Amino acid sequence: MSNDRSTAAGARIEKVATTPDWYASYRISQAVKAGGFVYVSGQAGFDEDGTTVEGGFLAQGRQAFRNVARVLEAAGLTFADVVKVGIFVRGMAENLPHTITLREEFLAEPYPADTLVEVVSLAQPDWLIEVEVIALDRTAA
Repeated sequence: MSNDRSTAAGARIEKVATTPDWYASYRISQAVKAGGFVYVSGQAGFDEDGTTVEGGFLAQGRQAFRNVARVLEAAGLTFADVVKVGIFVRGMAENLPHTITLREEFLAEPYPADTLVEVVSLAQPDWLIEVEVIALDRTAA
């Protein structure tokens, strides 16, 4: 099966994946390239085996950002190309300072636009944070 397709208007949409592709069984692309951007699906704090990392919110958050970095790398990009971030957290009150720490560790000025949302749960009951990004694909023709 092809990893890309074209829209009715002729625009190309290309799948981006790492090895292993931990989202394949869910019928989700880790990311897609389209229209000069790369849209990275939400990444949580799990390792390459799909096991949630131990150590609480910051440990999961660092792993989620590292997972985003791996997907960006597969697309030929880095966090420097990110223009929009979406962060979904459980326990906003206690984890807002940790979220700011994560932003400081992985992002730089000018900081991307950002949406931070508190959620009741995520796809797995032990996940505490999920991070998605949109990056400018400077390699696009």
